Amino acid sequence: MPKNKDLKSILLIGSGPIVIGQACEFDYAGSQSLRSLTEDGIETILINSNPATIMTDPSMADHVYLLPLNTKSIVQILKKHPNIDAVLPTMGGQTALNLCIEADEKGIWKDFGVELIGVDIAAINITEDRDQFKTLMREIGIPMAPQSSANSFLKGKEIAQEFGFPLVIRSSFTLGGAGASFVFEEKDFDELLSRGLETSPVHEVMIDKALIGWKEYELELLRDSNDNVVIICAIENMDPMGIHTGDSITVAPAMTLSDVTYQKMRDMAIHMMRSIGDFAGGCNVQFAVNPDNEEEIIAIEINPRVSRSSALASKATGYPIAKIATKLAIGYNLDELDNQITKSTSALFEPTLDYVIVKIPRWNFDKFEGSDRTLGLQMKSVGEVMGIGRSFQEALHKATQSLEIKRNGLGADGKGYKDYDQIIEKLTYASWDRVFVIYDAIQMGIPLSRIHEITKIDMWFLKQYEELYAMEKEISTYNIDSLPRELMLEAKQRGFADRQIAHMLKCLESEVYKKREEQKIKRVYKLVDTCAAEFVAQTPYFYSTFENEMETADGEKYADNESIVSDKKKIIVLGSGPNRIGQGIEFDYCCVHGVLAAAECGYETIMINCNPETVSTDFDTADKLYFEPVFWEHIYDIIQHEKPEGVIVQLGGQTALKLAEKLDRYGIKILGTSFQALDLAEDRGSFSSLLKKLDIPYPEFDVAETADQALAVAQKLDYPILVRPSYVLGGQGMKIVINDKELEEHVVDLLRKIPNNKLLLDHYLDGAIEAEADAICDGEDVYIIGIMEHIEPCGIHSGDSNATLPPFNLGDLVLEQIKDHTKKIALALETVGLINIQFAIKDDKVYIIEANPRASRTVPFIAKAYKEPYVNYATKVMLGEKKVKDFTFNPQLEGYAIKQPVFSFNKFHNVNKKLGPEMKSTGESILFIDNLRDDAFYDLYARRKMYLSK
Repeated sequence: MPKNKDLKSILLIGSGPIVIGQACEFDYAGSQSLRSLTEDGIETILINSNPATIMTDPSMADHVYLLPLNTKSIVQILKKHPNIDAVLPTMGGQTALNLCIEADEKGIWKDFGVELIGVDIAAINITEDRDQFKTLMREIGIPMAPQSSANSFLKGKEIAQEFGFPLVIRSSFTLGGAGASFVFEEKDFDELLSRGLETSPVHEVMIDKALIGWKEYELELLRDSNDNVVIICAIENMDPMGIHTGDSITVAPAMTLSDVTYQKMRDMAIHMMRSIGDFAGGCNVQFAVNPDNEEEIIAIEINPRVSRSSALASKATGYPIAKIATKLAIGYNLDELDNQITKSTSALFEPTLDYVIVKIPRWNFDKFEGSDRTLGLQMKSVGEVMGIGRSFQEALHKATQSLEIKRNGLGADGKGYKDYDQIIEKLTYASWDRVFVIYDAIQMGIPLSRIHEITKIDMWFLKQYEELYAMEKEISTYNIDSLPRELMLEAKQRGFADRQIAHMLKCLESEVYKKREEQKIKRVYKLVDTCAAEFVAQTPYFYSTFENEMETADGEKYADNESIVSDKKKIIVLGSGPNRIGQGIEFDYCCVHGVLAAAECGYETIMINCNPETVSTDFDTADKLYFEPVFWEHIYDIIQHEKPEGVIVQLGGQTALKLAEKLDRYGIKILGTSFQALDLAEDRGSFSSLLKKLDIPYPEFDVAETADQALAVAQKLDYPILVRPSYVLGGQGMKIVINDKELEEHVVDLLRKIPNNKLLLDHYLDGAIEAEADAICDGEDVYIIGIMEHIEPCGIHSGDSNATLPPFNLGDLVLEQIKDHTKKIALALETVGLINIQFAIKDDKVYIIEANPRASRTVPFIAKAYKEPYVNYATKVMLGEKKVKDFTFNPQLEGYAIKQPVFSFNKFHNVNKKLGPEMKSTGESILFIDNLRDDAFYDLYARRKMYLSK
């Protein structure tokens, strides 16, 4: 059936601020969906409160409403747009589904004559209400673990008595496993049951008999209104049951599943999807498989929406699930749609992978002091990375290299654990770094059978690890001169980084690079084509690998490289890697806008990034996408291959900035602000000296590189003192100390974590007002795009503060100082592009806290509030295509916009929730108010007193 002609205007519900369990994968899904609807000439109306995303960019939808996600906002939009025909709630995670149900219960959709597409309410209710779901599965003959639901404490106790321990408690209608837990012993049951009941919005839990040690799988499905179903991807969790899939290492295609069991699982998934409701769209189904020879399959759950795994499956296969699911929701059938990769076959096909992908989550436990770091049923990761390789080993290495946790891959970097008891402990209680600890265990000589017994990780994966360690041992018997070519090539094919090989050979990374150049061992690039090369792929989406050379009939040797270099002038944009606290989706927004602006200037655009959840890694955002770690070796090889005019580093957060020094050292042009200027701003001591020269006030400071020096500085400065390391993001390691003991402890701890760092100690301006400014500079002129005043006082990280645009309480004298300081600093740093400067204001005097000559967290917020494409302008300035005076700036904002931080503390019990100079928020929302008499502003301002009270 072709498109439903009655659908002319559609409301799409976004997922709101980023929290643990619901991140930027829904920005990616929503952005694809909006583009898909626009292609069909449908008017799009979007509601989402998140200012940091591409999805809420004015160019994405015909009407973007940055409003709180509640039914009041829905009614407001429906009154303004009485022509809305349908609502699509499946692209905004659990938040959108829950809001859709609430609006349905209040009769809002019925009152306004709005149809629900992509899913139906019955399907949502069946899958969320664990009792209904269990009954339906029993009716259709799908096995499930013994389970029973409870909506009271007493009922929960009765079920536990009947089933015995271990048990699993899952809360109904929650996201990211909120409220779920494993209960091994009776003594823990009461507390965990109470928590589960409290977390569920309907105060209901499902109690299951725990399937400990069973293997876990996910299938991503699409179905059209003709009942055609395709399975896009089968994902295997390397971690067995008991760890939330969002916290598990996952692999596609499934590696250890027999074909018979896979076919059975497919049939069950299709049967489940057809039975939960009559709708066209996407679905995610999770299964547990008994690891014994019988391979018994049990269904865990089904989500009738695109999910975290859909983003991963889309990037893994190149099949844009959200885009196609949207087309199905508006009436198309799969056989009427193009395969987006080949453009010559239909979308009614199941991708075949001739490569392996490995996803590893990224955690931020250091931001949650006192948190329980073991992994379980409640998701705790803040982001993820994906590695693509020709083998599991290569993909695993690439994923570990993408994490940005100062590891070079598995092993061979001297950073592994050496203590037997510690290793056993970390294997027993799944830890965030278990992916590395398995290697350490093998290195220590712990038998695979013992590791398997403890972790229940399939023996196939453990043997892959064992092979890697055997190779490390073999290479370590050589030196750089004697290492045979075959062994070097095999090490590279298995994903070992040059740095790791250098560690094994006890030489420098540059020597390994030089050696493999001599041996003609070079990366080749392969297309992600989803059809295992049976049809020609049209999408320029690449990953790297190493191949043996082939020899032609006339004796010419070559390795097949599918990335053809054009003769166009090109630029590379370095992405921001995995999401984490302090560096989130706002940098993806900046990268995407940078790519689009460079394309407008006539450049071929090349994106390098490894985050599967984002719009920047969509296969048609840049002209070419390299899905590779933002890791020196990979980037340098791509630059050598593509030979761009230059590289943009100031849009990808600290990830890209950290590579500026190497790019500069290797003579690669950095577009925009030079490395020297970036470095000057990052080096706290040098920057303060520059301020002194410019006669700009700053808090009294000094620099220390040891605890003794720090104590000597403290004698001079007077407490409280703010300690700040250099070259960090999101206030990492910043702390206000009030005596010698606190100072010494903190400095020792910091220098242990970040050796050889230059620490800035400055006198903390207690009770000062904090403000910040973002500006665009071309080296001659400076245009300030926004000045924000923080509601919280100085000392709370800017990312955790409520920031008001424009300022609400700064006099003309203060504002003039801010403007004057901003212009002076931007010009002194020879900024070309964006700069963010933070200020402390005390007694009407404006002091500088820090300056960052790069895109900041607040740029997307200002762009949305003022309805101006500032990143587009800044990129054109970086490329030298435009000067500041070439733009006609016309900011539009009535009243005030407030950037409100959102926290995910509910994922961590007993955690220190106190705010300070180190950032802890996971996302943000935007709130527009007409004037300062608004109740919302009063509430926020009243909280300021909490921080000012002694």
